[in-house]
Amino acid sequence: MARGVRKSIEEKIADKQEVIEALESRVQKEREELQALINEQRMARLESLEELIDSSNLSLDEVSEIIKQHVESAGEGAA
Repeated sequence: MARGVRKSIEEKIADKQEVIEALESRVQKEREELQALINEQRMARLESLEELIDSSNLSLDEVSEIIKQHVESAGEGAA
């Protein structure tokens, strides 16, 4: 059976380069979409934290101090 015209090595190399470039472009797009999702998740967490702080009737300084004390005491318990 006759096969089609065989590609030269140069054509094969060019084809592979095109495939790799397309894949790299796709990976970059996927990374950008992932970063957008991570940013969206962070914003949702921050909004949730903001709601918690607002409902606590504490000032931001008071909340910061409470968290600082908690972190310090957690660090002492781990030692």
